[in-house]
Amino acid sequence: MTATTEEHAALRIASGSKPFVEPLRLGERLKQIRLANQWTLEEVSQRTGLARSTLSKIENDQVSPTFSVVQKLTTGLNIDLPQLLTPPKRERYTMGRRDLTRKGKGQLHPTPTYEHELLGHQLAQKRMIPFKTIVRARSFDEYHQWVRHDGEEFLMVLHGDIMLYTEFYAPLVLAEGDSIYFDSDMGHALVSTSTEDAVVLSVCTRGDVA
Repeated sequence: MTATTEEHAALRIASGSKPFVEPLRLGERLKQIRLANQWTLEEVSQRTGLARSTLSKIENDQVSPTFSVVQKLTTGLNIDLPQLLTPPKRERYTMGRRDLTRKGKGQLHPTPTYEHELLGHQLAQKRMIPFKTIVRARSFDEYHQWVRHDGEEFLMVLHGDIMLYTEFYAPLVLAEGDSIYFDSDMGHALVSTSTEDAVVLSVCTRGDVA
């Protein structure tokens, strides 16, 4: 943050035209600094000249500090303004899950028009549903209704050519290597137009494969 940016921010804070705590989470940042230095609220109070009750309210986002209070914090804690405005670091946790699917070992889910192979099918509660599909349909007339499901879908043609029919757009030809991203609650359907059945890779954000 440059000096000019700091001055502009200070003016907005002092004038009361912009809440200081949002979206900076200043109270959380102040508490993080205090605990990192193993200071009690009383010690911070002595350093800054601010009442313990005021500091507690700031840390719990019960009050928005004025610019003069911010100045006392930076001076008393011997930190500069950018340090105080840096968003609090949050610990990140990972479950470390993984699910290997060997070639041809996915979970098969055939339909009259598609032959789906669900990938990574052993993981429950995942945010994406990847699957490889052999497109058996050769005409849009083979569909009795639109295919649709919640969420969004990314599709890439791995082999062959397809015609992608969608509810709100003209039919679209996709060749090997082409890809498209679309809202999958919009009606859609795939038809193979190449000599052999086309193969596509799809990833849905959520919802059931149709």
